[in-house]
Amino acid sequence: MSYHDHPADYLRLGVNIDHVATIRNARGGRHPDPVKAAHLAVAAGADGITAHLREDRRHISDNDIARLKAELDRPLNLEMAATVEMLKIALGAKPNACCLVPERREERTTEGGLNVLANTAALRDFVSALHDGGIRVSLFVEPSARVIEASAAAGADIVELHTGTYCELVLDGNAAGAMKEASRLHDATALAASLGLEVHAGHGLTYDTVATVAVLPQMKELNIGHFIIGEAISVGLEEAVKRMRAAMNAARTPARNASAAAT
Repeated sequence: MSYHDHPADYLRLGVNIDHVATIRNARGGRHPDPVKAAHLAVAAGADGITAHLREDRRHISDNDIARLKAELDRPLNLEMAATVEMLKIALGAKPNACCLVPERREERTTEGGLNVLANTAALRDFVSALHDGGIRVSLFVEPSARVIEASAAAGADIVELHTGTYCELVLDGNAAGAMKEASRLHDATALAASLGLEVHAGHGLTYDTVATVAVLPQMKELNIGHFIIGEAISVGLEEAVKRMRAAMNAARTPARNASAAAT
């Protein structure tokens, strides 16, 4: 089965390779190579590759993006800030999709969703420019009804829901808080789908937390990076990707069976 031939309810896995580049950049040079990691991830079952080209180039480089676009036979999802510099790069690189994310120099990683409510008009213009270049556009957002509605108004094709809060609550043992956040993710997914937005999710997902998100029937793609790269230290990248793919499939199978039984 090719990656084009999956059933309609198949949940895609995008593997973020940023932190392979983080390790490379710690010493400089060319090792480890994030593009080689991308090929390994695809061989293990990744449906696409995500890479965040930050303004300070702390991990992924411009050359990495050029090589990924040239060498990959899977979709490339370019995460980036909504800046003039990044727009020029995206229009030149022509990734399959761009995911617009908030970016602050002092943060270790993306800490929350894009402030769509305060920037809807500017984002609409930015999204339009990417569309003119033939690029699909995703907005990385919190699971909030107002933000989802604003994302649709900004012309996005996709919303990627921030799952970091849910994952942290699970890790902290806050069952009540995690249940509440899971409900927010459920409602946001349903609302986004009803507005014609494709729904993705990511940030902080692990083998133990992915099922709650994977089971949502309108969810189309999960983008996972840091955990998979961390697990690769112990079991190898291909095995880490295979285990995440298996966890996602296991979560989806009961949902598929329940849907079939109801029809």
